[in-house]
Amino acid sequence: MSSTVSNSFRRSHDHFEPQDTDPQTQRRLRGHLEQIDYTAFASNSAVIAQVLDKSDSGKFQRLAVAAATARARWVAEAVAMTEGGVAITPEQTVRLSALRAAYEELAEVYEAMRRMVERGYLTYSVLMVTEGGNAVLR
Repeated sequence: MSSTVSNSFRRSHDHFEPQDTDPQTQRRLRGHLEQIDYTAFASNSAVIAQVLDKSDSGKFQRLAVAAATARARWVAEAVAMTEGGVAITPEQTVRLSALRAAYEELAEVYEAMRRMVERGYLTYSVLMVTEGGNAVLR
């Protein structure tokens, strides 16, 4: 069994592997599993497209900037808290934890949206800016 580790959780890939050696039974089972996978794909595509519409480079850039800003604020706050050379207070620890959580959430959202594009659930268009300053999706 393989697993994927992200910042906040572990996702297991525990797919059933048939023990039956009859080729016809295995083909039938693979066909059922492909139907299940397609149903999940179609459901994800329909729901995600309805909620998010399309993605473009601008949406990814805004998420990336938000995550980078949250990370910078988290680190800057920690650096500022430790300038005096004393241990931080429990209240400061809570503040750092909230800043880190904000960064981690934004980073996870970015990765989730990237996976949606990678799996074909979400349409991606490149945002092009023309000479006249108009944005055009391609």
